[in-house]
Amino acid sequence: MATATITSKGQITIPKDIRDSLMLHNGDKVDFVVTDQGEVLLRPVTKRVDEIFGCLHRPGRKALSPAEMDATIRERMRQADR
Repeated sequence: MATATITSKGQITIPKDIRDSLMLHNGDKVDFVVTDQGEVLLRPVTKRVDEIFGCLHRPGRKALSPAEMDATIRERMRQADR
């Protein structure tokens, strides 16, 4: 188990083994999700381009605007939290 200490400003440093496991790097964003059981999940929000390259392309599918993409991503993340 990895442990972190909260600073007087409410900040924590994510332990290196956790950052490595989640492939987190400087500037990456994470979400904190509180479950019904009172546990907190740490979820990476950002991914590297090479991890997702080509996963959105589907022949015949119309292109989405960035705003439409953001809305779809938010909805899928809400569905994953259920």
